Amino acid sequence: MSKDTLAFIILFMVFFNLSAQDILGQWKTIDDNTGDAKSIVEIYEEDGKIYGKIIAVFNPEVEFRTCNDCSGPHKDQPIVGLVFIEGLKRNNDVYEGGTILNPENGKTYRCRLKLEEDTDTLQVRGYLAFFYRTQYWKRVK
Repeated sequence: MSKDTLAFIILFMVFFNLSAQDILGQWKTIDDNTGDAKSIVEIYEEDGKIYGKIIAVFNPEVEFRTCNDCSGPHKDQPIVGLVFIEGLKRNNDVYEGGTILNPENGKTYRCRLKLEEDTDTLQVRGYLAFFYRTQYWKRVK
């Protein structure tokens, strides 16, 4: 293999990795009503699907709460450690096809995640029919 070919392959891989920023990692959730930071969420991939769990909360009064209003396997589970984003798949530049649980009221919504152009902001959208609510989370560095 010539040096030019090898250099091209390396350059291509670097360029591809820069343009393929993903949503995996830790994110600081921001309350869309107050603008206050609420928690740290770990977004991870398992079996080809995207999941998110709460790994820390900023309000010490919430730290040991459980998801009392939740149903199914989430019922009475601790908020910290709760997997509340489940089963999303990548579709071009968005992750969708899964759900997001609101631990404050126990309701589950269809979910879509999209990385903003600055790659340090994650658009998090929950849907109920054609109504939706959007939050913007910040990447933890």
